[in-house]
Amino acid sequence: MSENECVIEASPDAVFSILADGWSYAAWVVGASRIRDVDPPWPEPGGRIHHSVGAWPLLVDDTTTSLEYEPERRLRLRLRVWPAGHGEVEFRVTPVPAGSRVEMTEQAVSGPVSLLPSAVADLVLHPRNEEVLRRLKLLAERRT
Repeated sequence: MSENECVIEASPDAVFSILADGWSYAAWVVGASRIRDVDPPWPEPGGRIHHSVGAWPLLVDDTTTSLEYEPERRLRLRLRVWPAGHGEVEFRVTPVPAGSRVEMTEQAVSGPVSLLPSAVADLVLHPRNEEVLRRLKLLAERRT
């Protein structure tokens, strides 16, 4: 499992305005290159973002599904990462004097990546997720 966190100088509402906007997903998720569709219940459980991963002409169509959603507090997602398997990502947002503390955890739950020792998987996931949080921070702070 990989764990990352950062402080964003924006309210939890501002952070969740991005997390809850499925059309903004490719702007802050490393690897997502375009959004093809967002199911109407997004970010409620069962809602899906249909996105592509990679760069043209080597694009792979994939989906991300919302598993749990607590407005302004928590969002848990199931990622389909073909051919690597599935992963789960959770964002927890808590208010702090400077704005919001965002904690992000990610874990592979199926496929070849799930067979890697945690420390090895973290070598790949941790830097990627630092960049995810950096992008989320830039977007949220720009909106305030």
